[in-house]
This record gives sequence, C-alpha cells and structure tokens, in this order.
Amino acid sequence: MTALEESSAFGAEPLTIAELAQLAGVSTATVSKVVNGRSAVAPETRALIEGLIREHGYRRQRRRINPAAQVELLFHELAGDYPTQIIKGVGRVARQHRLAVTVSELRSGHGSGGDWVEDVLSRRPTGVIAVFSSLTDLQHDRLATRGIPLVLLDPLGDPAQPVPSVGAGNWTGGLAATHHLLELGHRRIAVITGPPHALSSRARLDGYRAALDTAGVPADPDLICQGDFQIQDGVTNTHRLLRLADPPTAVFACNDGQAIGVYRAAYELGLRIPDDLSVVGFDDMPQTRWTVPPLTTVHQPLTEMAAAAADMLLTLAGGEPLARDRIEFATDLVVRDSTAPPRRQGPAGRRQGVSP
Repeated sequence: MTALEESSAFGAEPLTIAELAQLAGVSTATVSKVVNGRSAVAPETRALIEGLIREHGYRRQRRRINPAAQVELLFHELAGDYPTQIIKGVGRVARQHRLAVTVSELRSGHGSGGDWVEDVLSRRPTGVIAVFSSLTDLQHDRLATRGIPLVLLDPLGDPAQPVPSVGAGNWTGGLAATHHLLELGHRRIAVITGPPHALSSRARLDGYRAALDTAGVPADPDLICQGDFQIQDGVTNTHRLLRLADPPTAVFACNDGQAIGVYRAAYELGLRIPDDLSVVGFDDMPQTRWTVPPLTTVHQPLTEMAAAAADMLLTLAGGEPLARDRIEFATDLVVRDSTAPPRRQGPAGRRQGVSP
C-alpha cells in the first residue's frame, strides 16, 4: 500500500502516534520524540512528521498526560520595566490557581523561535502567553496540535491565525497625547514612533495624525521620527529635531523609554522641560512619576492586561469557550509637569539655547 493509500485509509480522524509512524515510515519512538519536543530527530524526519500532524491532526492516547502546572510567558525581548508589569499581572492569576510561570525570550538565543517551541513541547505547560511577539503558522500549529492553548498579549503584528488576544487603545492614546499638546497651544509637535511593523506603534502614530488633522495642523514629515521603543531613539531623534530650522516645541514619544531619551537630549542641549520643550510619553511606567519633572504620559494598564490574558488562557485550558476572542483595555492620559504652553520663539522658529 502506498503512502497516499495509507493516508486515505486512516480517514478524517486525527492520527495516533502509531498511525503517524506507519504513514511516515518511522518508529513510534521517533514520532513520540517529535510530538513531545525531544531532540535527536533528523531535521528532515521532524519536518515530515510535523507536516503529517498539520495535515491529519494528532490524537492523544486514552491515557492522557496531564500538562505541567505552569504558564509559559514568551517575550520578544526582556528589557526595561515593561516585562515586569506583565509578569506581575500573569503571576497574580497564576498564584490563584497554584501555577508556576516560566519566562522565555525570543531575541536571546532562540532565533526565530524554533528552539523555544521545542522547549515548550517538552515542558507541556498549561498554556502559552506570547507578549509583543508574533508566531509563525508552523509554530502556532505545533502548539495547537498538541492541545496547548495560546493567547497573544499586545500582539506585534496582525496574527496569521485566529488567536485570542489582549491589547490596549493605542489609537485613542496617541490621539489624547497629541490633543493635549494642541490644547496647550503647540503646533510644532514631533512624534517618535516604535518599529513600523508593530501594531501598537502604527496605531499611536495614526492617533497623532488624526489629532493634527482634526485641529487643521498639517503633519510635517520632518517631525515624524521612526524608533524602536528604545531610550537611544529619544536621544538621537531629539538632537536631530532640535537642530531643524523650525524645531518642535513638543515631542510625543510613543513609549516612556523614548521619552527618557528626549529628557537626556534636552539636558545635553541645555534646555529645560517643559519651559523649552514639552514631552509626552506612553505606558505610564512607575518611574515616570519620579523623573524631573514628572512625565506626562498615556497610561496603559499592562498589569491588568496581563491578568486578563492569563484568565483567558486558563479558560481555554479548562476546555471552556471564551466570551470574547479580543479584549481591548482603555488608555488614559496622565497629566504631570512635563507639558506646558510653548514659549515665544526667536527668528526662524529657533529657540534660544539650541545651536545649529
């Protein structure tokens, strides 16, 4: 019997390890290693078995192996205070259910995430929360065929699969930040964005543009700077912005880290915030209330978002349907001391203290 005939003989039901082994022409031990994320399987053999699993599905044996009492928390990158807020929210829910939390980082040693998926399959967690990350179709399928639920938190891009997710009102946050500066009288408002492939970055920039458009203020391309949500973005772009012939009187940084970079550049140029330059951030990290002056920023409830993602994950793990596949939390502008009306400008719009 050919492989095609064998495939048809199995029908539409998901296949057991033994049936997958027969179809692939390998031992059940080899299929078991692939199913459970173990190593020592040739890449071409692993790819063959994974392809059969995606095509036919995988049916566990009657003796079900219970998942480990842990939640897998996957970050694109562990940097700054952002991951801390997420871990706090997931940890709060996990403790209530006597679950441990395992933290992984895609950018550190995992390349495209293939090794990470292998680790997950071997650990058999209750479920996975992917934070500011994007999983490939193959990675998603490998989790789904093993019955490991997945929830996206602050998705990096448009999910290729219909995966439950939790996010925030990034567009309304960008709108509120820019509208606040417009109300103060600013018209030369710069923005430092995050990476263009990030949904949150694009939405915040769109909110900025919408606020300017509503106020009848043209968006100047010279005032739109691309960053990567890093502090250095704020430093580098602010130096460039303040050397323009007509520099901005205010900067909307699309995260608090970039706003700290704006503070640093202003200090290096001998400018005072908000007397010479108003600054608005995004996220409302705990340290922003202790900057000098305290930072006006958009509050994003990261801890509550993370807790909601964990609740969704445990609902899925329990075999229950979700009330909603997408939850979006509201953002709020927190006005502190880093914003004020613009001072009168000198010739050609250049403020005193800024050298060309």
